Amino acid sequence: MLPLLHHAADGADHPLKEAVEALAKKFQLTEEEAHAYLPSGQQFVFQNRVAWARTYLKKAGLISSPRRGCLRITDRGRSVLEGNPTSIDVGFLERFPEFVAFKQLRRDKPDESPADNRASSNADEKTPHEALEAAHDRLRSELVAEILTTIKSSDPSVFEEIVVDLLVRMGYGGSRKDAGRAIGRSGDEGIDGIIKEDRLGLDIIYVQAKRWDTTVGRPEIQKFAGALEGQRARKGIFLTTSEFSREAEEYVSRIDKKIILIDGITMARHMIDFGVGVSLVSSYEVKKLDLDYFDLA
Repeated sequence: MLPLLHHAADGADHPLKEAVEALAKKFQLTEEEAHAYLPSGQQFVFQNRVAWARTYLKKAGLISSPRRGCLRITDRGRSVLEGNPTSIDVGFLERFPEFVAFKQLRRDKPDESPADNRASSNADEKTPHEALEAAHDRLRSELVAEILTTIKSSDPSVFEEIVVDLLVRMGYGGSRKDAGRAIGRSGDEGIDGIIKEDRLGLDIIYVQAKRWDTTVGRPEIQKFAGALEGQRARKGIFLTTSEFSREAEEYVSRIDKKIILIDGITMARHMIDFGVGVSLVSSYEVKKLDLDYFDLA
């Protein structure tokens, strides 16, 4: 926040995009760092942090928004800079009643325990978007672990049904009835089933599914590739509840056959994304101010 306030110290109107670029240069960010995405993939991390720094400074009365997408330092902001602060954080801004009121609107917890206070302090180190996405990622990771534990403790036939449901939800297999007959049909020559690539059946994909706890190595993938060759097939999917060795992953990257490796964690994530074996508990919408609506002039 302090570098952003220094950037506005000349009193001119500064577009947010310009401020983002200037601060990225000041912090000597690499191209990769400047364009790293939030977990949602909807916004750059650095852009998000600069935008929230602007919001916090504005709520504290240190900058204003003279026009859409711009920021300008206020007299209070100049006064703060004259005090030569070494940094500006949330604690610093709490000296201004406007910012305290803003925080009270965001989070009103009068009966916080010391542990809650520590959690709040840690949360203040992140922007609200980052805190929300971090909490979402934590819940998602816990659900992935639950899914895998449940699959591994279930009957093998349940795993076959999960594979069918997942591939159909992802757009493969034609109808659920067609896919159900294909998967788990043969178990012959290293192939567990055949599934349509699309609803029209323009191409087919051979499937191998292993409910394992141990790492799937290169020999298993070579065996699967050989089975594809025996069927004159070009495409295959190998799913497992465990993981693949580095040698296995390197092997599929070098062969002509197109074999997709889906490990347990990836499979569980796909199940979450496509609604297989999970149910919706709650949903949150993140909205922002529509400045066009208020631009009535």
